[in-house]
Amino acid sequence: MFDVLMYLFETYIHNEAEMQVDQDTLTDDLTYAGFHREDIYNALNWLEKLADYQKGFVDPILLANDPLLMRIYTEEEGQRLDAECRGFLLFLEQIQVLNMETREMVIERVMALDTLEFDLEDLKWVVLMVLFNLPGCANAYQQMEKLLFDVSEGMLH
Repeated sequence: MFDVLMYLFETYIHNEAEMQVDQDTLTDDLTYAGFHREDIYNALNWLEKLADYQKGFVDPILLANDPLLMRIYTEEEGQRLDAECRGFLLFLEQIQVLNMETREMVIERVMALDTLEFDLEDLKWVVLMVLFNLPGCANAYQQMEKLLFDVSEGMLH
């Protein structure tokens, strides 16, 4: 499923390709690309739930991060998001790429993935997808995109 999400994001969304494709055509295209139908349906469902965040989203400027608040992860979240991932989420909050609301959206979308293996690189892509989807998060998205591509080139210390 995560491979389908990555393919969709890189092929259609991130490259600003025409997104007026009906679900049947998209499903056929993804099947032709070699993805399994169950993974395709799960990925499309995941994206639909991501789109639901646009309703009722609070402007990021209105949500100040309180340095005295600390996010406690459930056991299940801790198993999916290892210490490196949790540390990266905290880092993103500290540099104001994420706020409390967007962090929770990212965690919820991570937990909705049907994958047994999940690492820091996967988390970065989920953050990018969430921020891309939210109105008013263009600056945060650009910061995250820069972090994602600069890290792969070894520029972040």
